[in-house]
Amino acid sequence: MYKLFFWQLLIIPVLILFVIVSSVRAQTWRLETWAVPFDYSSDSYFIDYEQTEPASRQWHLCIAYPHLKDAYWLNVNFGMVQAAKRLGVSFTLVEAGGYPNLERQQQQIELCTADRADALIVGPVSFRGLNEMIFEISKKMPVLATVNDIDNLGITAKSGVSWVTMGHSAGEFLAKRHPSGSTPVKVAWFPGPKGAGWVGFIESGFKRGLADSAVNVVVTKWGDTGKEIQRTLVQEVMESHPDVDYIVGNALMAEAAISTLRNRGLDNDIKIISTYFTPAVYRGIRRGRILAAPTDAPVIQGRISIDQAVRILEGRDYVKHAGPKILMIDENNWQEINISDSLAPPSFLPAFVWP
Repeated sequence: MYKLFFWQLLIIPVLILFVIVSSVRAQTWRLETWAVPFDYSSDSYFIDYEQTEPASRQWHLCIAYPHLKDAYWLNVNFGMVQAAKRLGVSFTLVEAGGYPNLERQQQQIELCTADRADALIVGPVSFRGLNEMIFEISKKMPVLATVNDIDNLGITAKSGVSWVTMGHSAGEFLAKRHPSGSTPVKVAWFPGPKGAGWVGFIESGFKRGLADSAVNVVVTKWGDTGKEIQRTLVQEVMESHPDVDYIVGNALMAEAAISTLRNRGLDNDIKIISTYFTPAVYRGIRRGRILAAPTDAPVIQGRISIDQAVRILEGRDYVKHAGPKILMIDENNWQEINISDSLAPPSFLPAFVWP
């Protein structure tokens, strides 16, 4: 019995390494890109994106995330580890601990880029809060944006999708269930933290998706994407609006809402929709606890960012702006998707330094 447990401990890291190595072979992705880079309102089209060849030297990347409280960013991190392994580059990762921490992210980026960095990849906590810093850094090295949108000043390339489309997908899903003229339903809306480089866009898209529907947003709750913060917001809504039919919003809210509704005996009365995809949201959909969520394949987005950085540093051709196709996942199609494009293996732990 003890020998078996000992071998299990040895096998786990080997399996993790196997998953990383076996998935880092060069592939071709079907990606969306835009006629005017960085402008999601311009026409978009799809391309077959071929991953680049390994780097000629071990470039070192500074990578900055808003936080790792949300498993979404763990998925991005896994994709970056995959790409860094295949392309032969190294990185140092810093995370700001949450969207209110603009000053902390500024300090982290300043230190990280001063330490032998050849390029900066940033998932910003703010759409414009890093403008001055990014512009100065861009004079010394390429700056790439990943996932969260950011002002274009000093940005060389972006890996991302339209968060307007992400929000629209969730709103449209509701609108199809409750078209105009049907019995009205009430929704509590949890967009996320104000000022973040995705929240305003996702709210705009969500409201557009609800056009010509019988859906009424009766309360909106803003807050950082930490599970306890979101749990508190859900509890507040349950006290003030216990008659809502749906709660819709960020993934941490959706995760926290499952137990909150169950504890109040409301899990059969109030339905949950997430505006993006995490492991817990995926489990919720599989178990019938969450109705649906769009996925923007964050693992692929992480890999795109590293690929773009290597292309730029090596002087190779690169696509300035690209991202995966957004897919709406629900009980009818969750078995059909390639889950490895969206979620890291359950055993994966964040890598702050690679290799």
